[in-house]
Formats: sequence, C-alpha cells, structure tokens
Amino acid sequence: MEEILKKGFAQLGVDISERALEQYMSYYEYLAERNKVMNLTAIIGAEDVARLHFLDCAALLGMYDFKAKRLIDVGTGAGFPGLPLRIAEPSLELTLLDSLNKRVDFLRETCAKLGFEDVTCIHARAEETPAELRGAYDIAVSRAVARLNTLCELCLPFLKVGGVFIAMKGPECAQEVSEARGAMHILGAELRNTIKYTIPGTDVSHAAVIIEKVKPTHPMYPRKWAQIKKRPL
Repeated sequence: MEEILKKGFAQLGVDISERALEQYMSYYEYLAERNKVMNLTAIIGAEDVARLHFLDCAALLGMYDFKAKRLIDVGTGAGFPGLPLRIAEPSLELTLLDSLNKRVDFLRETCAKLGFEDVTCIHARAEETPAELRGAYDIAVSRAVARLNTLCELCLPFLKVGGVFIAMKGPECAQEVSEARGAMHILGAELRNTIKYTIPGTDVSHAAVIIEKVKPTHPMYPRKWAQIKKRPL
C-alpha cells in the first residue's frame, strides 16, 4: 500500500509525509477489521482501498486549497472523502456527518486510532443538523449517491458565503449538473467548475463538481426530507 500511495500522490502532484502514510495504513487496517462485521465498504483489499478510496479522495487536494480550512463531509459513511483529506492535509478542521449511529461510532474509534482528537463526528441527518453549523464552513464535500440538486440543498446551507461545495461524481455528470443549476440559484450558489480526473494507477475516471456559495441560503432550506424527496429543487 505504501508504494501505491507514494506513486499515486506523486502523480497527483501532492506532497505526502511518512506520518500520513502510516495513518493511511492504520485507517485501512481498522476499516478492514470492522468491515468484517459492519457494512462499511464494498471495496476491499489494500491495493483497491489505496487507489479507489484514498487516492480518489486525495485527488481533490489538487483542485482547491484545503489548507487551514473548515470542512464538513456530508454523508461521510466510512469517512470518505473527509478522513483521507485530513490525513494528507493536517491543518484541515474536519467535521464528519452521517445519519447512521454505528458508522459514527466507527468514525470516532478511527479518529482516536489516528490521533485526530479535534475531528468532530456527528450523528445526524444533514437536514436536521444543529443551527450553529449553518454558514459555518469553508468547504462542504460529499461522495454520496444522491442527485446533485438534492445534494446542493443538503450541503450548501453549511457554507459561508465564498465557500465551496465539492461533489464527487461519475465522469458523465453533465446532465445532472445542468439539472441542478436551478437548485444552485435558489440556494445562493453558482457553478465554478467541473474537473474530470483519473485515479492514479487505474483507468477509473471521476469528476469533481465545484459549486461556490455567492450569497446566503434562505432559512427555509434545507426542507424536511419528505419534501426534498417529493419536490426536488
């Protein structure tokens, strides 16, 4: 795994420390152990986790400045992309948000093993999170499978004006981005860029959709989940 990560980070043009390499290995070992009794990831094995989880997430570091930023990972699951980003960029102030309590327990245990005492792990749905988190972050990220218009409603309210939402998507996401433009406008945001990339050491291509918050989101958003599902923006 170490050589895969070293080569991958070099290909991404991102510096990686020996300490970070050790933390990636610790993360993988605990993920593999807990995945035997929990449904954390369908991607297994050191090589695949290194490439399809760690390097895929770390690719975002070449697309935006994460240094000393406050970031929330919405629907983080087993910690992706938030934890790989924090390992590579230790100055990141990270919040991990997930709706399933057993996953949040796993995240807290993982953070303890990695020495990340300052990472905040929250068990909540994005549309039901505490009001003090609204407008509190420089960056929101999501690797969730929801459509982009729905993700915009869930993620954009967390951002400060001038902050960005980075949605990790498949390479053929142009129609989905186009469908979400109305939601962006309603929620006070504009599309900045869509960056396609290939995960180092693979032929797997993904896209990062970068959306900038240009004005405050109206307090009525996000709505209740039943409303979001019934009438997507």
